[in-house]
Amino acid sequence: MKIMGDFGGLGIFFVVTLIFPITALIPAFLLQPRHPTKQKGIPYECGVDTIGKTYVQYRIGYFLYALIFLVFDIETVFLYPWAVRFGALGLFALLEMFLFLGILGLGLWYAWKKGALSWK
Repeated sequence: MKIMGDFGGLGIFFVVTLIFPITALIPAFLLQPRHPTKQKGIPYECGVDTIGKTYVQYRIGYFLYALIFLVFDIETVFLYPWAVRFGALGLFALLEMFLFLGILGLGLWYAWKKGALSWK
């Protein structure tokens, strides 16, 4: 019963997180008008007719930069609480953080070695 007391609020949060979007999407899906036309399939550009192709394929280089940015962005999310509580955590937490940064540095070195950071 203690587990429910500790994690009950988190479970309720996840259930509510799922219920809210579902209750908004189901009526919208059921009540939407279903009259597809060619004109409705064209992207809307602020009321201005599009010129040329509207579908543009992005280079894979943008995707790789986005993934690397995401990894190091998440790293800062982990580093901030550690830095705030650094004095109270002690030497073991310092060694763990160096291990964490070392693994991320190894990943960055590998990406650099494989050419993921060079624009081709």
